[in-house]
Amino acid sequence: MSLLELDGVKVHFPVKRGLLFDRTVGHVYAVDGVSLKVEAGQTYGLVGESGCGKTTLGRAVLRLVDVTDGEVVFDGTDLAKLPEEEMRKFRRRLQMVFQDPLGSLNPRQNIESILSEGMLAHGIGANQEERREKIKAILQRVGLPSNALSRYPHEFSGGQRQRIGIARALVLEPDVIICDEPVSALDVSIQAQVVNLLEELQEQLGLTYLVIAHDLAVVRHISDVIGVMYLGSLVEEAPSDALYAAPKHPYTKALMSAVPVPDPEVEDRRERILLHGDLPSPANPPAGCRFHTRCPWAQPRCGQERPVLTDVGDGHKVACHFAAEIESGDLPLTRPTGVEAVVGTAASTEESAGEPPQGDAKTV
Repeated sequence: MSLLELDGVKVHFPVKRGLLFDRTVGHVYAVDGVSLKVEAGQTYGLVGESGCGKTTLGRAVLRLVDVTDGEVVFDGTDLAKLPEEEMRKFRRRLQMVFQDPLGSLNPRQNIESILSEGMLAHGIGANQEERREKIKAILQRVGLPSNALSRYPHEFSGGQRQRIGIARALVLEPDVIICDEPVSALDVSIQAQVVNLLEELQEQLGLTYLVIAHDLAVVRHISDVIGVMYLGSLVEEAPSDALYAAPKHPYTKALMSAVPVPDPEVEDRRERILLHGDLPSPANPPAGCRFHTRCPWAQPRCGQERPVLTDVGDGHKVACHFAAEIESGDLPLTRPTGVEAVVGTAASTEESAGEPPQGDAKTV
């Protein structure tokens, strides 16, 4: 059994209206039926554009938001159905590194107080001196001096604050750490340091990561398996190398094509897919395939039937009715203006597959 398994997880937020009496007039379908598995010691990368529901999914695993439906099974226990008191016992084993390294730290507490708070809540350490020694050891492990104990968050740089966030998670000796955009607020040079730190800690401590990000370069570097989300649903999942070498879903192809390649010749010849139109509202998602309103290969069936995430071989899963036809080139474009600029050859696509992407993935 996988260490962490999500089965049909849904998170729907009610939309209220009324001055005196709130009436529920609809729902925001932030996460709508996501299933995935994370093996022990593995890093699962979750990517997608802003508003796709990836952060909400991470928070749902920790019960920071309520799960509307589905199962969140951790080490054989469904966390979604646990009473709050029982859930508290599992919080030590499931920790989170938040996106904003400053906003996630209490500015009125020094570092010792921040890191010892969770230890006190879970009864770790016989006394203050024992807790202090453990905190010093953790700070040293993440590359911070022991004299940081008496300092406050505003006295540190962005990269140092993110290391404090990682230390806060590590001090409870968790099994799983959910990293929500752990480097997006940092400079590029600092990003590499934090990513390398996460990898070193995983190797030393046997940690399991769920990394939520929109930077495809970071996700490729750190992940064993990658899942791509679009409008609350998982549209593709595959081992990292396989996904970058041969993306099969039209949305994933568009994400990959938006990432520049550090080779001018390959960059000029490779395929670029420009998506037109805005992301539909999660309060009123399209029927059928949710991507069909922007998909250059959309067919009538796409607007009527929602595709199921299906294994097409070697652990590569895709939720698209026509993935095979698109890959073979047998399906014509239904929106010719959706693909612009340079359309590369198969050879140029293969060349670019081996290059590490740089920068963020964006759709136009």
